[in-house]
Amino acid sequence: MKKVLVHPERCVGCMQCMVACAVAHSQTKSLMAALESPTPRSRVHVGPGPANEGFPNRCRHCDPAPCLGACLPGAIYRTSEMETVLIDPDKCINCASCAMACPFGVLRFHEEYMAPPGKTVAVKCDNCVERQSLGKIPACVETCMVGALTFEDPEEAMRRKTSEVAKSVWTAAGDAPIGVSANFDLLRAAKKAQLELA
Repeated sequence: MKKVLVHPERCVGCMQCMVACAVAHSQTKSLMAALESPTPRSRVHVGPGPANEGFPNRCRHCDPAPCLGACLPGAIYRTSEMETVLIDPDKCINCASCAMACPFGVLRFHEEYMAPPGKTVAVKCDNCVERQSLGKIPACVETCMVGALTFEDPEEAMRRKTSEVAKSVWTAAGDAPIGVSANFDLLRAAKKAQLELA
């Protein structure tokens, strides 16, 4: 099953994914959504990574999901068909137990147009289930021009990444003679390639 994958090494911090996410979760589905009440907000958040590069942080839809286990009123649930963790705004009591349990810090609390008027609820990425039901890909992926967010099968992505590392190691090793020192050269080349791809 396809999922949104994050490639932080590609992120340039443009925050277009945040704009697209806010628009996709608005009533009008238009850039003029900023004029709506409540104001739509992004469910993906771009922040600084370890080397001050952009890092698009979004819900990983964990299995098992700590937020789901911590939700006291049972507002958080998983859909089996899309393997997505969702929040029922009618059941949410804004207790923040989910936020305390989430290891990635992706939950936010604010008014949302699908919640009862004036009610503050927990909000997070929903994998754009509405868009996917229409045959579209998630809005953040569609707008990301540098490929920092992709919508693909995780196993296929892992095979591709493994192949890229293997090719870069082989190229870095070149025609090194076989022997003990050559093995250390190959190991150093592999480590260097991993650092460059990370």
